[in-house]
Amino acid sequence: MCGLVGFCNFQKNLTIDKNILIKMNQTLSKRGPDEEGYYIKEHIALGHKRLIVIDPEGGKQPMVETFYEKQYVICYNGQIYNTKELKQILLENGFTFQGHSDTEVLLKAYIYYGKDVVHHLNGIFAFAIWDEKEQELFLARDHFGVKPLFYTIQNNTLIFASEIKAIFAYPGIEKILDKQGISELFGIGPAHTAGTTVFKNIYEIKPAHFAIFNPSGLHIERYWKLISKPHEDNLKQTCAKLEFLLNDSITRQLVSDVPLCTFLSGGLDSSIITKYAADYCQKEGLPPLDTYSIDYVDNDKNFVKSDFQPNSDSYYIGLMSKNLYTKHHSIVIDTPELATALEDAMIARDMPGMADIDSSLLLFCKNVKKEMTVALTGECADEIFGGYPWFFREDALHSNTFPWSIAITERQELLNPSISSKINLKQYIDYRYQESLNEVEILETDSTETAEKRKISHLTLNWFMQTLLDRSDRMAMYHGFELRVPFCDYRLAEYVWNIPWEMKALNGREKGLLRYVCRDFLPAEIVDRKKSPYPKTHNPTYLAKVKEMLSSIMQDKGAPINDLLNRDSILDILNTDGKAFTRPWFGQLMTRATAYGLFVPG
Repeated sequence: MCGLVGFCNFQKNLTIDKNILIKMNQTLSKRGPDEEGYYIKEHIALGHKRLIVIDPEGGKQPMVETFYEKQYVICYNGQIYNTKELKQILLENGFTFQGHSDTEVLLKAYIYYGKDVVHHLNGIFAFAIWDEKEQELFLARDHFGVKPLFYTIQNNTLIFASEIKAIFAYPGIEKILDKQGISELFGIGPAHTAGTTVFKNIYEIKPAHFAIFNPSGLHIERYWKLISKPHEDNLKQTCAKLEFLLNDSITRQLVSDVPLCTFLSGGLDSSIITKYAADYCQKEGLPPLDTYSIDYVDNDKNFVKSDFQPNSDSYYIGLMSKNLYTKHHSIVIDTPELATALEDAMIARDMPGMADIDSSLLLFCKNVKKEMTVALTGECADEIFGGYPWFFREDALHSNTFPWSIAITERQELLNPSISSKINLKQYIDYRYQESLNEVEILETDSTETAEKRKISHLTLNWFMQTLLDRSDRMAMYHGFELRVPFCDYRLAEYVWNIPWEMKALNGREKGLLRYVCRDFLPAEIVDRKKSPYPKTHNPTYLAKVKEMLSSIMQDKGAPINDLLNRDSILDILNTDGKAFTRPWFGQLMTRATAYGLFVPG
């Protein structure tokens, strides 16, 4: 995992701009703490920050390859999980290799396939490849956008990077929050509309898209999407196919030349990942698998049962660790550091995100990084298999808006009156909501329930899951730590997308089919455990701490936060202990305490 930056202009000599390239690249030092590299020619400048995971010597970047007197250069962030198969195809077609990095395989695969290379990749990736002879730049991003890639165009120069902060390091790029940006931030946030950012003229290459930049301009094309088609497998065949896909996806992602672990919460998803990983370690004669969990000081004393978080994790973690003979480590975060890390979490995202949900993961990764470099997580199983409450609740299914973000009135009231009078958040949200639903393909053979669940699944995959993937990348890479998400394998998503809801929610349970598949190799207590989300602090001192931090900011009437937000509303939140936030800000975890945490970094 790494960070990349670059700029391209066909009307200007860029060799004089190396200092700009270096400055941009330095902003990504946390993503790639191990090495850096540069490539600059007349019309292209590429920079790279490397986190070494595979082939320390053979994977240096930017990587240059000359093939039949044509020169190609790659800067790449990610991991290709079908490297072995691709390499074999390339060997059979006359290519030779100097090392065993997936970077070299990816570059040579592009030389062989051209832009069609994206149809041959299984992995998480964002990369730039420069064709010197054709004077053409190729940019691509993985199927679900696990790895980020942002860009802008200024004075005929295409400027791109793994993070927005790097683009702002290019001279003349302004940080402008316009009406659409405010609507994204307050109406959609912490999610975002694919392709956009909260900053004017700063865009992202959408997931499953590639871009070609040459003297004729910028051309962007979609290369993959979920296609609706009849599911013809019976239950037995479906379970067999799912078990194969799970095993294959997880096993592929265990390849690493550096220490690797899994995150284990004792929930169904992380237990599945850990089971396969532990079995792989045993089969390969490797030491016992290291597993990690997060908890908070005094959480055992302050835990309060809810529909969304019905029980704590500790018992189930112990059960799985003992069952699989893993070497388990518990990371315990204290309240003060959780609050203090809110600013770092926002810096990591380049914009406000999920408050303590972000800062807790940032601190978790910071601590795990002391001993590990790569972790596999159970992220995305709920989105793929239908694990959230809104898949089952009638009020959510018929809310006519994003079901995880229904506090629209509260969001509007937070805006400074001078801004609120010009922006209608509900109107913007309704537009994005309907725009997204129009993309869903419903089959004539779909039952009423399956058709309804296709819609909510589409929204969840393209909005909620993307938000969590953004969080995972930014919080982990802020400490040079790589997170892998086996449930996000596009082949698994393709297959599950078309499984009828009646089978997917087998026995009327959230992730019922996934539970059924795992019943023979996981303890019954894990299989039957009700969904429990990412662990959150229940310590009341966190609420008190962020309230204190926000109060301190609001004492200054000239604080920048007042230009954007309604000062009276913020003071009312403080004075009433956040009781205005009776409905969650986002999902079920971003509740009252989060309301304070959202504004503190500002």
